[in-house]
Amino acid sequence: MLLKKKVYFSSVAMVIALTGCQNIRNSIPNAGPTLKQVQNSTAEDTANADNDAETNGITILDIDNKIVNRINELKVNQHFSDIYTSSYVNQEVVRAGDTVNVTIYEAPPALLFGSANSSDLGAAAEIKLPEQMVDKQGQLTIPFLGKISVIGKTPSQIQNMIVSGLSRKANKPSAIVNIAKNNSANVTIVGEVNNSLRMPLTGKGERVLDAIATAGGAKYPSNKVTIQLNRGKQSLEIPMDTLLKDMRQNVVLQSGDVVAVNYQSNSFTVLGATIKNDEINFEANGISLMQALARSGGLNDSRADSRGVFIFRYETPYVLTNNQMRKIPVELQKNGLVPVIYRLNLKDPANYFIAQNFPIKNNDVIYVSNAPATEFAKFLNMVSQSIYSITGIKNLSN
Repeated sequence: MLLKKKVYFSSVAMVIALTGCQNIRNSIPNAGPTLKQVQNSTAEDTANADNDAETNGITILDIDNKIVNRINELKVNQHFSDIYTSSYVNQEVVRAGDTVNVTIYEAPPALLFGSANSSDLGAAAEIKLPEQMVDKQGQLTIPFLGKISVIGKTPSQIQNMIVSGLSRKANKPSAIVNIAKNNSANVTIVGEVNNSLRMPLTGKGERVLDAIATAGGAKYPSNKVTIQLNRGKQSLEIPMDTLLKDMRQNVVLQSGDVVAVNYQSNSFTVLGATIKNDEINFEANGISLMQALARSGGLNDSRADSRGVFIFRYETPYVLTNNQMRKIPVELQKNGLVPVIYRLNLKDPANYFIAQNFPIKNNDVIYVSNAPATEFAKFLNMVSQSIYSITGIKNLSN
């Protein structure tokens, strides 16, 4: 009877060992795919596959000087001067809602605005009208003239209208008109400034930096800030350093513009065999792949496969050949962009120079694969645990 039990438990142990070793590799925990797994899941291996259905349509591109030059050539660096090309300078014209000051003078002997006292007949008459807001119909009320339409007219044009209307009623009249409060032509400044506000526009032709200065300046250093200019349906964001270095980007503002000062709106995510896995912000003027790896703490010496540094990105289709584009399923494309995996082999010392020129983009995912030895060490550890379990079963049978 005891012999039968030993045989039974030995048989159970054998079954566990056989089935466990077959499936043990599939159950090894890891932080992501290995170098080989990434390569085998992409369109790069389509030529070795039986058919295209065995791949997921994503292309791997090895990072070299040719790729770096291609990316930098295709990089779209739009500037304010490219799309906000209007040289229009805000004219000080009166609009509905503006507040206007009007002062009227009449030369002596002032008969219309002068005093009834005859002793004052030798003095010029001056009448300062109370501040008036231009009504919805664009009209002002002037004594002896009634309502006059002033909307869209400059202060000097309004002066001429008043003088012309009073010329048959007053003695050599003259007038001074100015806009006391510009309530209709404004620019809004928001974001990381010391004082968000609405800035009235004048005939001076205020520019982007004028708006930022009026708002008290940016809260952060210029290399960590972007400036976004919204005008109608157009919107563009550029690094503040670009604005400061190229005065062509300091464009003239128009009524209704919104200037937003943003802090570090770009970030990348780093995963896998690096010292730190995190979402990391980077400067508005961009960083290189080598800088990005450094900010993640670098590769983990005990885990990383330096041949398998990958950048997952939605990229412009122009980086791919026509043949590569045809293999990408439509459902993987996003807003005209296509998924691309860039691969860097840091076993090659020359690639350390190339990585300094490879630009990281917003929303990139950097992944460093585990070394095969790491996976093998995990495998051995799990096999050892299985052996200990089998030994325990044998001891139990004894």
